[in-house]
Amino acid sequence: METFYLIIVAFLLLLAVFDLFVGVSNDAVNFLNSAIGSKVATFRTVLIIAAVGVLVGAFMSAGMMDVARHGIMRPDHYSFHEVMIVFLAVMVADVVILDMFNTLGMPTSTTVSLVFELLGATFVLAVIKMTSDNTLTFNDLLNSDKALSVIIAIFVSVAIAFIFGIAVQWLSRIIFSFNYKKNLKYTIGIFGGIACTALGYFILIKGLGKSPFLSTEFKEWIAGNTPLLIGIMFLGATVLMQALHFLRVNIFKIVILLGTFALAMAFAGNDLVNFIGIPLAGLDSYLDFMANGNGDYNGFMMVSLMESANSPFIYLILAGIIMVFAMFTSKKAQNVVKTSVDLSRQDEGDQMFGTSKVARSLVRATQESGNTLSRFVPRKFQQWVDSRFNKEEAILAEGAAFDQVRASVNLVLAAMLIVIGTNYKLPLSTTYVTFMVAMGTSLADRAWGRESAVFRVTGVMSVIGGWFVTAGVAFGAAALVALAMYYGGIVVMLGFMILDLYLLYRSNKMYKKKAENEKKDDIFQLMMRTRDKEIVWDLLSKHVSRTQSFVTRFTLEQFNKIISGFENESIRELRKCDMELKEEQNQLKKFRRKELLAMRRIPTDIAIERNTWFHLGVNSNQQYLYCLKRMLDPIKEHVDNNFSPMPALYKEEFEQIRRKVNELMNHTEQMISTNRYNLYRETLIIADECKDELSEVRKRHIDRMQQDSDEATLKIALLYLNILQETQELLSVMRHQLRAAHKFLERR
Repeated sequence: METFYLIIVAFLLLLAVFDLFVGVSNDAVNFLNSAIGSKVATFRTVLIIAAVGVLVGAFMSAGMMDVARHGIMRPDHYSFHEVMIVFLAVMVADVVILDMFNTLGMPTSTTVSLVFELLGATFVLAVIKMTSDNTLTFNDLLNSDKALSVIIAIFVSVAIAFIFGIAVQWLSRIIFSFNYKKNLKYTIGIFGGIACTALGYFILIKGLGKSPFLSTEFKEWIAGNTPLLIGIMFLGATVLMQALHFLRVNIFKIVILLGTFALAMAFAGNDLVNFIGIPLAGLDSYLDFMANGNGDYNGFMMVSLMESANSPFIYLILAGIIMVFAMFTSKKAQNVVKTSVDLSRQDEGDQMFGTSKVARSLVRATQESGNTLSRFVPRKFQQWVDSRFNKEEAILAEGAAFDQVRASVNLVLAAMLIVIGTNYKLPLSTTYVTFMVAMGTSLADRAWGRESAVFRVTGVMSVIGGWFVTAGVAFGAAALVALAMYYGGIVVMLGFMILDLYLLYRSNKMYKKKAENEKKDDIFQLMMRTRDKEIVWDLLSKHVSRTQSFVTRFTLEQFNKIISGFENESIRELRKCDMELKEEQNQLKKFRRKELLAMRRIPTDIAIERNTWFHLGVNSNQQYLYCLKRMLDPIKEHVDNNFSPMPALYKEEFEQIRRKVNELMNHTEQMISTNRYNLYRETLIIADECKDELSEVRKRHIDRMQQDSDEATLKIALLYLNILQETQELLSVMRHQLRAAHKFLERR
């Protein structure tokens, strides 16, 4: 039996490595988004600074490990076997949940996952133990006061971070305005001094001051001289920042990079427990059992876990190195960062989310409240405030999502809130705090305009909703796994371990496949970054050409699949077509918005000249899909009901038409993709001839229907008539698209 527990400990340590990779992929957004979004330095430089912060934070995280040991459960009332069930259930549920959210590109909370998984698994075992022993209560088995304080701190931090983000950013923008370089002469020193003092206080004094690696005497000296140290730091930092400004050093860049370091350090100090706390607690439990348990795994109580953690230095070093490696190599981390940056960007950009009824109601109510409030505010004051928020004067680096003022506020404020929680041993969610600070500052910056507010609100609600889903799923999953392990014993434990490894393997395999199939829209990103209108026009032409050629190719593929599915009576193929059509419709909506945004940035004379053809091409893309949908729906219903198959006469008659449609659309796709329209006229003529031929076939088929008195063949005859009509409409759409592409993309 000792061998089996050794396997469990080894498995926990293995999952710790996976958890470090998965967790950093999820939480990289916390300390990278501001520096990346403001383009204050290269991506590699930002990663290096964050990596140093992570390593330093990892070395000082030992104090937070107590949360995993006795922060939620009271291990002195649990046997070694029961504690190992809790730890294994938590890790099995944790890795899969976090990996699932990362694959979807949604930032979730490792802290919430850990807390609610521990709560779920412990709660189940507590109920079981109280059932068998009436003397036990929840207070004996659950550290309910601590658990409640942790949960309240996590969710209250959402509101606090959002409100403080709005207030601090609004004041910062009033002081600096969007044209902040004009207002730096005497304010930047004070701003830099406050920022550096805040970061220095919470990191050097509160962070290092409570590090287990410092002597007690030095900690006491820091605690006794805190006011003096704060005053010295503020005066020194203010003078230094003002002097550096006079030397033309970018103070915001210093604050942002220092803030990135601080936030990465706070993240590691706060969140390392989420990744390795449980495995290390499991290892300590195993070592204690082997030394003192005498083989009684059901009777040996884990009193040793009530003591503070004494994590070996080597484990903290290895964890920090793994986290740094994951930051540099994880593609999922970049995907999650993109979600947060896109929701807080200053311009409209590409909206990753749609709209919702709740979001529309919130935006409308906020606008009405703002209009009502504005009646009581003096007009001159409103005009002065508006002048400070003139986005036309915004100073943005090339390709930046927001400016350096907002990035500085994001980092300094988030770092302060997180380190406060860390030093009170409340594992605040770094994801919640940093994300909500970023959303609050973007709202204060009026980045949520009328054209984008509803998308941003929907996105924020989707992310927050994902957090609450995480809490519920984590609690339920860990509870069910612990329950199954308790009654299923070794067999179920091994089964879950194998299942967990399989799910991780499958998830990574599916993500790689998705990443390969999903081409990144680099052209659109370039269009939004450059300010040269001629370059935007060239890029837009490529984007439109690529979209239209793809839609033409996609339409032809789906047309053939629909006809083949009908002829072969394959309901599976028809259902797959239906799903692919819906996905393509959603994709086209995004492409249309991107191209419309780019159309605003091209030279005015070109926009006026090509506008009609652009919209005709966009409409043709949509009409292709509508046409296929009208063809597919009755066919799918017919096949699904097992009605009469397509007669051989219809198949033979339509095959010639199908062949011509394939030739025409292939020619069209090649012309659009290569921008060579040497067969433009000939293709239009052949399309007209094919439409005339379809008209004759339709007339002949209608005559057949009139002469045929068999009601059993009426359904299939009407269905075939619909196919002929929609095929004819498909050719009309093809002609419109070819003409639109030719006129829009032709060289000037």
